[in-house]
Amino acid sequence: MSDLPRLLGLRQLVAIVIGTVIGSGIFIVPGSVMRETGGSVGLSLLVWVVGGVLSLLGALTYAELGASQPATGGLYVYIRDAFGRFPAFLFGWTLFFVTGSGTIATLAVASTTYLSQIVPLGPVTGRLTAVALIAVIAVINVRGTRGSARLQSWTTLLKVGGILVLSAVFLLRGHGFEEPAPGAAAPVGSLAAGFGLAMIGTLWAYEGWQFATYSAGEVRDPQRTFPRAIVLGTAALIAIYLLACLGYIAALGPAGVTASRRVAAEAATALFGPAAGTLVALVILVSIFSATNGTVLTLPRAFFAMARDGIFFRRLAQVHPRFGTPAVAIVACSAWAMLLAVSGTFEQLLTYVVFVAWIFYGLGALSLFSYRRRAPDAPRPFRVPGYPITPIVFVASAAAIVLNTILAQPGRAAIGLGVVLLGSPAYLVWRRRSAPVPAPEAGSAGAPP
Repeated sequence: MSDLPRLLGLRQLVAIVIGTVIGSGIFIVPGSVMRETGGSVGLSLLVWVVGGVLSLLGALTYAELGASQPATGGLYVYIRDAFGRFPAFLFGWTLFFVTGSGTIATLAVASTTYLSQIVPLGPVTGRLTAVALIAVIAVINVRGTRGSARLQSWTTLLKVGGILVLSAVFLLRGHGFEEPAPGAAAPVGSLAAGFGLAMIGTLWAYEGWQFATYSAGEVRDPQRTFPRAIVLGTAALIAIYLLACLGYIAALGPAGVTASRRVAAEAATALFGPAAGTLVALVILVSIFSATNGTVLTLPRAFFAMARDGIFFRRLAQVHPRFGTPAVAIVACSAWAMLLAVSGTFEQLLTYVVFVAWIFYGLGALSLFSYRRRAPDAPRPFRVPGYPITPIVFVASAAAIVLNTILAQPGRAAIGLGVVLLGSPAYLVWRRRSAPVPAPEAGSAGAPP
C-alpha cells in the first residue's frame, strides 16, 4: 500500500494554519467578547492577546512533536504513542462523527447564511447549497493535495487581504476611539467571570491551528518546515485578530461593538451604508470557503492513520492510485458532514461535545513528556522554548476549559462525555476483527512506531 507524497511546503502549510482558523469567528465574536468584559476596550483586547498566546504555546508544543514525529495523523498519532490506542480511537471517533465533520457542516451552513444576503435562499435551497459546497471541496481534495493546497493559499491570501483592508479603512475613517466606554465599572468578580467566558469565545475563534498536524506526513523537509509554519501561522493570527478588533472599535466605538451581533457587517454599514454589507458578506464567504477547504484538506488524514492501525474502516487507509490522496477518507468524512448539514441536528450536538476536544488537545501536549522520557537522546530538530513550562501552561489551560464546562454545565458535560464514550464498544469490535494495515516500509511517515 502506497503512502501519501510529501508535497506541502512552508507557504502552503502557513496558509493551512491561517486559513483553517479564520472562518466566521472574527467577524462575529468580538462583539460578545466586548460584552463579557463590560465594554472595556483594554480588557477585550487583553482577552484576544491571552487567547492568542495560549494558542501559540500549544503551537510551540506541537511544533516539536510535528518535527520529531512527522507522521500522517498528527494529534491522533501523538495520543496513540503516549497513551495507547483506546484514547486515540476515542479522539478519532469523536473527530469523525461530531467535532470534525460537525465543523465542516457548521461552516457550510454558515456560508448559506451570508450567501442569502446576496442571493435569496429558502430553507431547502440553503441546505442543498451547503451540501453542494461540501461536495465541490471534497472533489477538489480527492483530485490532488497540490491543487487543494494551491487553492488554500489563494483563498487565505484573499481573505487575509480583505480583513486587513477593511481594518485599515475602519481605522482611518472611524472615530470610535474618541467615544467613552459604556456604563460604570463592573465588580471585580463579575469582570473575572466575564473574562473567563470571553476567553472561551476567543479560543473558539482561534480554533483550528492544530489541524495542520494531521498533514505533517505530507510536508517537505518536515523537521524544518513544520515548526516554522505552525508557529508563524499562529503568531500571524494574533496580529490579524488584534488589527480587526481595533478596526471594529474605531468604526463603531466601544458601545457599538458591545451592542453588535454582526460586528464586521455593522462596522462597514455604519461607515459606508448598507451596500457595504454585501462586500463584507463576500469577504466572509471567501473566509468560510477557505476554512472549509483547509478542514477537508487536513482532517481525513487522522482517519487515514486510524484505518492503517486497524481500528477504523479499513478502506479509509486506501491511497488513490492516480491522485495520491486518501480519497476514501475524504469522501467518507465529507459524506457524513453532508448528512449532518442536511439534518441540522449537528449544531446542538456540537455544543455538547466541543469542550471535549480540549481534553484531547491537552493529551496531545502531554505526549511531549512521554516522547522525551522514552527517547531522551532522539534527534529533535525543534525544541519547544521554555520547556517544561510552555507545555504545562497549555495543558493547564485546556484542563481549565474542560473543568469550567463541567462545573458550569454539568448536564451538558455529561452528555458530551457520554457521546465520546459511545465509541468504546466500536473500539472493541474493530480491535477484535482488524489487524493494522502495513505501511510501505518501517519508519515511514504514517506508520505506527
